[in-house]
Amino acid sequence: ALLRELCGFAHGLIARLRGEAEHAAIAPWVQPAVDNAHPNLTDSLLQRIGARCSRLAEQGLISDWRYTQLESRLGSLSGVQAGCERIKSTPLPFPYTLLLHRTIYLFCILLPFAMAEPLGWMAPIFTAVVSYTFFGLDEIGDDLEDPFGFDENDLPCNAIVRTLEREILAALGHADLPPALEPKDFVLT
Repeated sequence: ALLRELCGFAHGLIARLRGEAEHAAIAPWVQPAVDNAHPNLTDSLLQRIGARCSRLAEQGLISDWRYTQLESRLGSLSGVQAGCERIKSTPLPFPYTLLLHRTIYLFCILLPFAMAEPLGWMAPIFTAVVSYTFFGLDEIGDDLEDPFGFDENDLPCNAIVRTLEREILAALGHADLPPALEPKDFVLT
């Protein structure tokens, strides 16, 4: 049950980071279901796993050393969740984005005039290369602002969770594992 709940945690965390329904992502992995009224279902699930580990230690079914190790790992998972949520909820400040866009546009518009005399007819080519680089860097910054989505340059969250799911199910002795996700058109989702 603990391992299945950890799968539920992984699925729930990705759903939370993507703004999808956490409860629907967690439900297939957890029995009985988590309290849907809790504002942070994945954290609630970690607390539930921790309480279960505590009960196992109190009953003497796991040693104090193992309990300490489990609690340490659960604390690490909680820290990972907090870090991911911090990344998700911390957008670039609007003035920074606005200043960056305006500066790039202004620089790229004025660059041909500055390069016309030294480069002559090569100025448009040089300007195009420099402009492409600056606009590309600006777009990369926009992509990195939310790395948990479904864009090509986002993290392959589905593949990461599927790998975790396969490993946990294999540890539970399941032979019929879901297939590993493969790249489509050289993109792993």
